Amino acid sequence: MSAPAHQRDLTVGPVAKTLFVFALPSLGVNILQSLNHSVNSVWIGRFLGEEALAASANAGLIMFLMFSTLFGFTMATTILIGQNMGRRDVESVRRIMGTAFGIFLAAGLVTAAAGWIFAPQMLRLMATPETVYPLALAYLRVIFLSMPASFVMVLVASSLRGVGDSVTPFWNTVLNVVLDIILNPIFILGWGLIPAMGIAGSALATILAGVISLGLLLRQIYASDLTIRLRGHELKWLRPDARFLKPIARMGLPMGLSMIIMSGSAVVMIGLVNREGVNTTAAFGVMNQLWSYVQMPAVAVGSAVSAMVAQNIGGNKWDRVGRIVWSGIGINLLMSGALIVLMTLFAQPLLSLFLPSGSPAIDIAIHINHIIGWTFVLMGVSVVVTFAVRANGAVLAPLLILIFSAVLVRFSIGFGLHDRFGADAIWGSFVATAITSCILSIGYYVHGGWRKAKAMPNMGGPLIQAAPE
Repeated sequence: MSAPAHQRDLTVGPVAKTLFVFALPSLGVNILQSLNHSVNSVWIGRFLGEEALAASANAGLIMFLMFSTLFGFTMATTILIGQNMGRRDVESVRRIMGTAFGIFLAAGLVTAAAGWIFAPQMLRLMATPETVYPLALAYLRVIFLSMPASFVMVLVASSLRGVGDSVTPFWNTVLNVVLDIILNPIFILGWGLIPAMGIAGSALATILAGVISLGLLLRQIYASDLTIRLRGHELKWLRPDARFLKPIARMGLPMGLSMIIMSGSAVVMIGLVNREGVNTTAAFGVMNQLWSYVQMPAVAVGSAVSAMVAQNIGGNKWDRVGRIVWSGIGINLLMSGALIVLMTLFAQPLLSLFLPSGSPAIDIAIHINHIIGWTFVLMGVSVVVTFAVRANGAVLAPLLILIFSAVLVRFSIGFGLHDRFGADAIWGSFVATAITSCILSIGYYVHGGWRKAKAMPNMGGPLIQAAPE
């Protein structure tokens, strides 16, 4: 069976080139999603003011935590699909897709209903200011209605990467972003027969953009007969199968927990930063905005490494796995390193985009970047290695490494040395976290037992052999 357009067999071809070409569309998706968020914030801020912008930020934090949890199960599905693609077991690919689709759709419907009902309690728990609360509630409730389509969209895009197609999700993201940008001002301000809906209109625009792009994506999947499609008797596989549900849950829960721990650790550290005063808080906030772009190559390359490693493990091509990982590390070093250098050289003009000229926060931000900026190279190495070992079902060790580095090490230095070194103890804690995570991740990759892990039992395709000693 010939591969559909854009679907790559990741078990053949030159490793570095294949990985780079496969990762680029994923990087494009990350950039587009960040830009879309920024543009939507501009629409809301310009048309509706600061309170509406604060309301969307409060609602956005809840959405981020939800999708952080979802991330683990999405990655687990991608890994299982990738391994079965590697062993050419298309039936298992579709059975996994069916189980995941049924679970994600059901989870989206439950989340939408629960979110609509409990949105007030969520906002109260976050201590949302009274002036912002009504706007935040209106925005959040409408956004919750998008959860079924959003959950399915995330699953389908990730599953396509699992079968070797990163191009289709990219173009679908382009469509989604363009629609969202166009529809936001129309629904916020009103146009023709469409009434002005304010902040609820922004949320509705996001929903419509997502539903339209998802519909067109599913249409393309079936029109092109892509591997993950289900039709005829295969539709019965939408009912979750315990054989596939168990490995998705076994891997998904630790990976989802990892995202929650990372987010929670960041929130705690922001609380410590806030003690340093408004200028330091502003400086750190702006640097986080800029660092988000520095981290994008690591996430894109890591996702590509995960899919590629999974396929090659499934195809018993262990000789390629090591080359994939080290190529991923090399590509990330070049891309992240280049961005860090550019950010350091042009720190002043970049910071001036966010902060007024002469603000004391600019010098503070430059100081923070000098201490922390270079560590994103190390964090990128950790991300690539972590995604690689997870591709064989090894999820517990990366979780323990994260807890040790991002919680124990970070908090010990950040809180323990704060009285002596002040804010520099906070920045130093990020450095210590990056170094610890990098050393432990590489150590586990080289000496750990991740090669003996197993993502799921074989369901009928060729057996996956253990890695050679």
